[in-house]
Amino acid sequence: MCDPGAFGTDVADVTPGVCRSRPCAVRLAARRPLTQAGRRWLTGRVQEQSSRPVGAGLGIRVDPDAAEPPFDQVRAQVAALVAQGRLLPGDRLPTVRGLATELGLAANTVARAYKELAAAGLIETGRRAGTTVASGEHAATVGLSVMATTFAAAARDAGLTDGAALALVREALRGR
Repeated sequence: MCDPGAFGTDVADVTPGVCRSRPCAVRLAARRPLTQAGRRWLTGRVQEQSSRPVGAGLGIRVDPDAAEPPFDQVRAQVAALVAQGRLLPGDRLPTVRGLATELGLAANTVARAYKELAAAGLIETGRRAGTTVASGEHAATVGLSVMATTFAAAARDAGLTDGAALALVREALRGR
């Protein structure tokens, strides 16, 4: 049986028995220093065993009764998180399947949201790296552009004139 304390403080919450499929990690760590690949394997196992749901840290919610389609709700919320700075360049996003399961949506719905975010330059997808927030100076500008487009659509739907919508933006910029 594994001894969780044998890994040190960085992987102290390893539960006994997680290394059944491989030679006991405690015995391997006692024989030689833990390699980078071994550390990744162990921390990956800890993340798999975590009680926190995949998308819980993002705070994304989908309202099935809203007029806006679910993929657009996910897209807008992720774009807002990037624009607010809660998601920084390089941060990993949940997998398509993981987020779809968490939100109770079809995988293709989340995939479409991710595809639109990638087309807008907010996120990058890679086979090995997964989905990450796009790095670069344009990330904040793109996020604000997406939010501006969403605001313009909402203002049109609410029946505001261009002047009234711009007045709201000016007031917000002044901090009122």
